[in-house]
Amino acid sequence: MKTFTLPGTDLVVPEVVLGLMRIADKSDDEIRTLVHTAADAGIDFVDLADVYGPALHECEARYGEAMKLTSSAREQVTIQTKAGIVREPLSFDFSYEHLVASVDGSLEALQTDYIDILLLHRPDALVEPEEVARAFDDLQAAGKVRHFGVSNQKPSQMELLRRSVTQPIVANQVQLSITHANLFTQGTAINMNGLDQSVDRDNGTVDYCRLHGIALQAWSPFQAGFFDGPFLGSDAYPELNAVISRLAGQYGVPAEAIATAWILRHPARWQVVLGTTTPARVTAAAAGSDITLTRYEWYELYRAAGHILP
Repeated sequence: MKTFTLPGTDLVVPEVVLGLMRIADKSDDEIRTLVHTAADAGIDFVDLADVYGPALHECEARYGEAMKLTSSAREQVTIQTKAGIVREPLSFDFSYEHLVASVDGSLEALQTDYIDILLLHRPDALVEPEEVARAFDDLQAAGKVRHFGVSNQKPSQMELLRRSVTQPIVANQVQLSITHANLFTQGTAINMNGLDQSVDRDNGTVDYCRLHGIALQAWSPFQAGFFDGPFLGSDAYPELNAVISRLAGQYGVPAEAIATAWILRHPARWQVVLGTTTPARVTAAAAGSDITLTRYEWYELYRAAGHILP
């Protein structure tokens, strides 16, 4: 597993992250097996959120209960969680009170004294950057949160936050897979009139993060689109799966590793966030960190997914 120092921090992190949004109904043993399998593959970074699970903080609590991390064990893992989504009624809340209360709830659920990285969970249209800055300052001063980031934010939204927030934005978690790749595809189709792919829906998010030293985290790396189901093995993507199968055989790895390697081949600083609760799939995906696809292979997968090159 390749690692790197997360920009703006002293954290050495793996290229692949274990996402734990689906562990609410898992037993303690199942959770421990999943986490230990990931650790064996070099993944010592877990991703959570206060809204993951049927009840507030439920997945965080399941992780905390199952792992019961000792002080020494806690130092060996990077815990990232998120705050800002309100489910009932569905809304967003980046107010000082909500962020601080959410972090307190996460700390209790996780059974830890600190969170390594807190992400603002999707954009809040009513965001007041000064409120966010005050929350970040107080959470950091109290030792509750060490680093901060965002998710699914475009450059202007990050720039607005950076006007007031003094801490660096260390990560932006966005949706990306070979088939859901508008973050890349618009740039290769710029100024192609009448082509939907040429429409800029992300305002140069990837380039902005590269320019400002913000790591990018890819969620749903195997999803065909916005929760459309996986593309791996799907009859809807026969050409893509044929190329993936050939490359998997060539490199001697599972298909998940090729899908992971495709994201990690991009020169921006990426992490791939896995959502599976199947230990074997975690191991399979993690193998992608050890593969460096050639430019031709990367573009062959790109074209096989249906993206257009001029």
